[in-house]
Amino acid sequence: MPSSDRPRIVVVGLGPGGVEHITAETLATIDRIPNRFLRTTVHPSAHLVPDATSFDDLYEQADRFEDVYAEIAERLVAAANTHGEVLYAVPGSPLVLERSVRTLRSDDRVEVGLVPAMSFLDLVWARLGIDPVETGVRLVDGHEFASAAAGQTGPLLVAHTHANWVLSDIKLSVDDPDGRLDDCAVVLLQALGTPDEQIVETTWAAMDHTIEADHLTSLYVPAMAVASGEGYVRFHQLARTLREQCPWDIEQTHQSLMPFLIEETYEVVDAIQGLDPDQPLTDEHLIEELGDLLYQIEFHATIAEQQGRFTIADVTAGIHDKLVRRHPHVFGDADGNAVEVDGTTQVLANWDAIKRAEKNRTSAFDGVPGSLPSLAYAHQLQKKAAKLGFDWPDVDGALPKIAEEAAELVEATKSGDQAAVADELGDLLFAVVNVARHLHVDPESGLRAAANKFRARFERVESLAGERGIDLHQADLATLDALWDEVKLGA
Repeated sequence: MPSSDRPRIVVVGLGPGGVEHITAETLATIDRIPNRFLRTTVHPSAHLVPDATSFDDLYEQADRFEDVYAEIAERLVAAANTHGEVLYAVPGSPLVLERSVRTLRSDDRVEVGLVPAMSFLDLVWARLGIDPVETGVRLVDGHEFASAAAGQTGPLLVAHTHANWVLSDIKLSVDDPDGRLDDCAVVLLQALGTPDEQIVETTWAAMDHTIEADHLTSLYVPAMAVASGEGYVRFHQLARTLREQCPWDIEQTHQSLMPFLIEETYEVVDAIQGLDPDQPLTDEHLIEELGDLLYQIEFHATIAEQQGRFTIADVTAGIHDKLVRRHPHVFGDADGNAVEVDGTTQVLANWDAIKRAEKNRTSAFDGVPGSLPSLAYAHQLQKKAAKLGFDWPDVDGALPKIAEEAAELVEATKSGDQAAVADELGDLLFAVVNVARHLHVDPESGLRAAANKFRARFERVESLAGERGIDLHQADLATLDALWDEVKLGA
């Protein structure tokens, strides 16, 4: 019975496969506790836990494994509250890649007892004939290979490779355009410790279509010709090398790089606007510009690293954790509870609420960068005020303000007061931005499109003038207007 005031969940492991690998202590614990639960019946030794309730139904209903583990914990806690003590049986060992057990151990509502068990690892080392400590094997989860194996070249033991699509995802997570990994030897280990045991030597290229992977499949990679994440690692090292050896790079500071950061950002915008699904070369342009922008970010992180302030790892970890916090409908909230949303509107509302709590802001305008371009700055201020209800209900309220501000501008020009003219012109522009917001038009994009249209038409005017021998520098306004009207009609 529980040794504390909290209900108790006793976790036992059913070993890697056959019944011969289950300990006497585990069998005695199963026999002692009558209220029994199984994570899954899909295990060769599951029959040794009689009259048990399984959680197989959760795997069929849930979209994410995290949801499965959270619901298992809830059901087990509820059962422990009812019975005082319950048994929870899991494949392998309770402490080896058992996320449901990890979830339970972090739950203060229950006391969790663990009964040691043999894991699939013991059989893996025996079948491979290696000492994992001397060999330095890194154990990673197949679902997290891209991040968990970043920078690693092996040896790696990859667990949770329970389906061929998982093996395919592992292959795709490594950038290997030259195919250097294709012939690298790997070993697939399946159903170890059972009559169906298989140990299959194959290659990286063939591993996802060599056998039918299942819940008892794992992957051993002795050595990789290309490390996972090698492309970014090389890029990061390049930024360091340039900072250390290039005279120009050495002289730069955060402040001196600001114009380049802004310029590269706008060049990315231009590349996005120029995307054409029928022209693959436009993708190449965007790739190039994104690379230039990424280098600016890496450059700033490298400067900070040399100053001992922070590193690119701090940058990536910070944005990773922030995005997880602000997407509770994807990853769950801080307490691990699932959050349901009806759509984009609720997602944005949750984002703003979480952001306010994180930043401890006192004003609706806190966090709006003062260095934004004026149109974007006005747009953001209006959006922030609108969220508090300070807004016209629709565009019909905002539109008349344009005429009102235009009339005030006319009066200011008559006064000859230049400061008043500038003030009223700003009010007029602010009113136009407000109308754009109500019409769901980005004012920056709208003005840029208009400017580009003007540019294209005037360039056509220049072309026509050249064809007809007209010197634009000497032409009168009537001639220019006529050319303009002709271009406009032909557009």
